Amino acid sequence: MILNIFSFVFGAVVGSFLNVCIYRLPEKESIVRPLSRCPHCKKSIRFYDNIPIISFFILKGKCRDCSEKISWQYPLVELITAAFSLLIFVQFGLSWMFLVHFVFTCVLIIIAFIDLKHQIIPDVLTLPGIPVFFLLAVLVVKVPWQQSLLGIIIGGGILFVIAFGYEVITKREGMGGGDIKLLAMIGGFFGWKALIFILLFSSLTGALVGISAMIIKKQDMKYAVPFGPFLAAAAVACIFWGDTFMRFILIGY
Repeated sequence: MILNIFSFVFGAVVGSFLNVCIYRLPEKESIVRPLSRCPHCKKSIRFYDNIPIISFFILKGKCRDCSEKISWQYPLVELITAAFSLLIFVQFGLSWMFLVHFVFTCVLIIIAFIDLKHQIIPDVLTLPGIPVFFLLAVLVVKVPWQQSLLGIIIGGGILFVIAFGYEVITKREGMGGGDIKLLAMIGGFFGWKALIFILLFSSLTGALVGISAMIIKKQDMKYAVPFGPFLAAAAVACIFWGDTFMRFILIGY
């Protein structure tokens, strides 16, 4: 129980740092300096106002200095990161497997929120992420290197072919290069077999959310919904359900 609580608190603290990355990476600002500050008045946030999740509610969602509203993104990211830290800890225990899967999940959280807000996936995350998570998959997760390498090639290749074909047919861009590099990174981490689950999961959830958004906003089929968050969600889901899905597909139980 103590370790479970610690893993949740640890995740919330890391989530506070992820918020810094989500805010600063698209602006090409340093994620180290300056320290956390209000995005409106730029004043440094006091340490007692920077307690993950809790401070947002103590301050009633407003900056102590300028009284401007603080985005709900901040406690949401902290809560999501804390929850996944706990779930991954329960799955793997205190081990290198926990650390590797948690770091992978943190990168996906940053990517998902940046893509939702700016509709971009920073190369600074995916390009180094491809070789780094390939190595971690092979050395720590024990994915055969051939499967991991094929995951990179097939993952990136599938979306490249889809994006190229869509652009040829419709004469407009339907999927950015960031999604291609993201799926290559995900494929490298899980191996090529997991791409079946990831593509099915992301396509289904993406279609459901996209159609719902078009109906609510009364938009046509040209309405753009970023695909990165659905790929990220599918990759996190694969950590918990990927093996069960593959056993069901390959063996039938």
